[in-house]
Amino acid sequence: MPTLGRSDYRTLILAALGGALEFYDFIIFVFFAVVIGKLFFPPDMPEWLRQLQTFGIFAAGYLARPLGGVVMAHFGDLLGRKRMFMLSIFLMSVPTLAIGMLPTYAVIGVWAPILLLALRVLQGAAIGGEVPGAWVFVTEHVPPRHAGFACGTLTAGLTAGILLGSLVATAINRLYTPAELLAEGWRVPFIIGGAFGLLSAWLRQWLHETPVFKEMQARQTLADELPLKTVIREHRPAVILTMLLTWLLSAAIVVMILMTPTLVQKLYAIPAATALQANSIATLLLSLGCVVFGALADRYGAGRVLMAGCAMLGVTSALFYQQMSVAPQDINGWYALCGFFVGVVGVVPGVAVKSFPPVVRFSGLSFSYNVAYAVFGGLTPVVVSMLLPLDPLAPAHYVVALSLVGMSIGGYLWRRA
Repeated sequence: MPTLGRSDYRTLILAALGGALEFYDFIIFVFFAVVIGKLFFPPDMPEWLRQLQTFGIFAAGYLARPLGGVVMAHFGDLLGRKRMFMLSIFLMSVPTLAIGMLPTYAVIGVWAPILLLALRVLQGAAIGGEVPGAWVFVTEHVPPRHAGFACGTLTAGLTAGILLGSLVATAINRLYTPAELLAEGWRVPFIIGGAFGLLSAWLRQWLHETPVFKEMQARQTLADELPLKTVIREHRPAVILTMLLTWLLSAAIVVMILMTPTLVQKLYAIPAATALQANSIATLLLSLGCVVFGALADRYGAGRVLMAGCAMLGVTSALFYQQMSVAPQDINGWYALCGFFVGVVGVVPGVAVKSFPPVVRFSGLSFSYNVAYAVFGGLTPVVVSMLLPLDPLAPAHYVVALSLVGMSIGGYLWRRA
């Protein structure tokens, strides 16, 4: 049986490193949203309106994901995976570097938020192409029996970008006083991210085009019409399956990793420092979980692993929120356990990539994933927030509901295997 060789590991390392840096570049904005709001909008603007507009600019990145993803996937199916893989990280790094050098409202007035919005849209377009493109790239490089491990490792790299952003934000806030942070300190994480992203883009030149795409080129079997048109006409079941899996992924990540630190502070009066420390531990375990569940999917089948992992995700999510109301001092242990089982999302990309034939694989995955993430990733915080007054355990119940969806999909995959 073919095993992972040195070139496969090099591909995985470079892909995961680039993915981590690109995700860092995309989310570092939110860690400095308060400072950005003060610097890029009029000083006499009401605080609520300033924050609304700042988070609106942050959300614009998510709205741009489907368009960027579909465009890059189109050319990825026609011109090659590697070209788009390099372009996506370049398109992320340059705007991130530019944000770190952008003049503020005090210098150029209303042009400051306009330019910030434009750069954020470019970031969104880049991340829309990076995530599905990276999954396709590594899947088509490694032996088929290791596709789960490859996708899980890459997904671990993406989640590590969230952890890196949290750690850098914590360090910057400790190194700089509030006045220094407003003056120049806020620029540092953007400049660092942009510089390292450009370095990663340069390193990706040493990667090779995927064997699957080169074979399609040699046989002249590339798509002879708009790839997305073929996807929508002939592969709707795969689109629906990938969208449901993306809903599961977005629910687990958005609720348990991105929203929970704020929610436990409000619901259970847990100090911010304690919540953020526990979140860092949970994110680290999430990265580990992605690799473990991806490897288990290769060994035991994605269906069975998805069923078992989603069952434990639902159980640990419910237990976490229940325990926070009675034993908040145990947050580190419960959050770490829950974070590990959030790692079941590491199974998702392997299943999604294999759902589409190679000739339209990039376009099918990118369209399904990015549209679903834009919808469900955007609606999840709103839905959970609206349910909270009615149900204090709404975050856990939302994740439990999506875990049941994941278990159903796992059962379907198991029966079909």
